[in-house]
Amino acid sequence: MEQKNGSSFTGFILFGFSDRPQLELVLFVVLLIFYLFTLLGNTTIIALSHLDPHLQTPMYFFLSNLSFLDLCYTTSTVPQLLVHLRTTDKSISFGGCVVQLFLSLGLGGTECILLGVMAFDRYAAICKPLQYTVIMHPRLCALMASASWFIGFANSSLETVLIFLIPLCGRNKIDHFFCEVPPLLKLACVDTTVYESEIFFSSMIFLIIPLALINFSYGWIVRAVLRIKSASGQKKAVGTCGSHITVVSLFYGTAIYVYLQPSNNYSQDQVKFVSLFYTIITPMVNPILYTLRNKDMMGAIKKVLLRAHDSR
Repeated sequence: MEQKNGSSFTGFILFGFSDRPQLELVLFVVLLIFYLFTLLGNTTIIALSHLDPHLQTPMYFFLSNLSFLDLCYTTSTVPQLLVHLRTTDKSISFGGCVVQLFLSLGLGGTECILLGVMAFDRYAAICKPLQYTVIMHPRLCALMASASWFIGFANSSLETVLIFLIPLCGRNKIDHFFCEVPPLLKLACVDTTVYESEIFFSSMIFLIIPLALINFSYGWIVRAVLRIKSASGQKKAVGTCGSHITVVSLFYGTAIYVYLQPSNNYSQDQVKFVSLFYTIITPMVNPILYTLRNKDMMGAIKKVLLRAHDSR
């Protein structure tokens, strides 16, 4: 590579929260606790989905995929952030930055599609209950999950290549705590309008198509729920969708804020704190939403605890 992305170019400096040294210790403690809860919660969902026969259904198959995705997404950014919060060295190698961007874009794209697939699963369960097992055949579930991962990382490969083809002219100071598209574009020493348009178009596709599927699914779900005469039946139907709707709102709300707003509409500090939200808080909240508000999952946890107690 030339000097602009140069052979002497060894890596980047992640400013992170170094401009707020008084916050670094507090953030370290809080984020470490959140990270541990994220690991515990998502690992619990994956384990229970495989161990309990009652949870081996399409809904929990997709949920275990989401939990694995959240584990990967958080682990791709948070451990490094924790190290940077407690040391003066804020550097990341060029290769490390490429891998981090590739993973964050791939996992983010995969989650966009997976949330749409999960909405379709709820549509099939509530609107087509008699045909549910036929529609959501294990092979179709595996195909939809695999397609979500493949499309997410195929798009990530393209966007990552585009980003690192942009000349940086030796600039290497990223005003963020991990390698993400908006702050990397700010390092460019050329006009990035074309690159930004391509990335904006790609982001629009990844947000609009799954959102359209989610809206379609929940439109039919609402109609089906309104036809249910008993209040208990309506409550049960809505209960299976509440957690998913909350997760969709958290994920898409933050993604739209960061990727689809004009860059001059917000400060970099706002971007950092919103990024903290979807890199650590959302992955931590997901298991809480899907366990505390889910009788099947809580029942599985109680069974495991009782079995552990009886084996003593």
